[in-house]
Amino acid sequence: MSAAFETPPQAIGGRVALGELDRFCLDVLTAAGADALTADAASRAMLHGTRHGVDSHGVRLLPHYVTVLTEGRVNRRPKLIFSREGGATASLDADDAHGALAAYVGMERAVRIAAESGIGAVSIRNSSHFGPAGAFALAAAEKGMIGIALCNSDSFVRLHDGAARFHGTNPIACAVPCAGSRPWLLDMATSAVPYNRVQLYRSLRRALPDGVASDGEGRDTTDAEAVEMLAPVGGAFGFKGAGLAGMVEIFSAILAGMAPGFDVLPMAGPDLSTPRGLGAFVMAVRPDAFVDRAVFEAGMRHYVETLRASPARPGTTVMAPGDREWAEAERREAAGAPLDPATISEFRELARRFGLAAPDIREGGT
Repeated sequence: MSAAFETPPQAIGGRVALGELDRFCLDVLTAAGADALTADAASRAMLHGTRHGVDSHGVRLLPHYVTVLTEGRVNRRPKLIFSREGGATASLDADDAHGALAAYVGMERAVRIAAESGIGAVSIRNSSHFGPAGAFALAAAEKGMIGIALCNSDSFVRLHDGAARFHGTNPIACAVPCAGSRPWLLDMATSAVPYNRVQLYRSLRRALPDGVASDGEGRDTTDAEAVEMLAPVGGAFGFKGAGLAGMVEIFSAILAGMAPGFDVLPMAGPDLSTPRGLGAFVMAVRPDAFVDRAVFEAGMRHYVETLRASPARPGTTVMAPGDREWAEAERREAAGAPLDPATISEFRELARRFGLAAPDIREGGT
């Protein structure tokens, strides 16, 4: 996701080792009643976001996930069932599972199908918020395949020139294995910024960038407290972002028989007990079903190396999708992940609530 490293140094309340965060997320979700598969999938997805600097989709989601698990929106012990299996496709009924569990299970099946058929596509219904889409695309790349993940969400993004919410942030992710280096990794919302960014900036009391969000009448605003909707990606050419969001809506919701975003309950409530019925779509592509593996690997290597060597504007660096995130992951694996003060306070409250050891936080980290 292009919007990484969202916590500025002056707003960091402390740093925590990634292993500590993983342990705490697993402990809290288990204490909240989630089964082992749900706790593992949700923690794995959140840690992907936090590790790679996508803090809006990282461990700061833990308090929300606890709420929806305990209040009934998300099934703590779901029974995921595949149907319509044949050829290169399958359909997954997630039984109102945590969205990360549904997406990981769906991608695992897509990879298995692709191993035999060259392509595997899984439509997911009755899911919920799954966090960073790149986590699920990456699960395929780690198996040597191209991974694609799409998901719809509740309406919070206006159309180009629109003055009302219509699409969700509807993310698109694609991960491609690159022999000898980290995968090429694209993870983007089809809105100018994800909604969780607005929540994060509210917590940080920080102004939003220009042209990414609007008030209740569709007018641009940088005040996170005044935001009522997001702009589609593309700025003056936002019709492109709106079109991409529509594509995600069709593949993830309509193809799965789920409601479009404007008919989905809001992520933030107030109803946190009724399942939202989100749709998702994941696909795995085995490169050597189309071209010799050596040819594919050489082509990717040449493409990415040439991209990185391309001339840059003064004071900038050209990077491939994912490069920034991989570099941040290395930093955070060594120094720990930054947490904002509000998240630290919420974690301590969760520890008290469930009688657990709070994460070991190094105060005032930079």
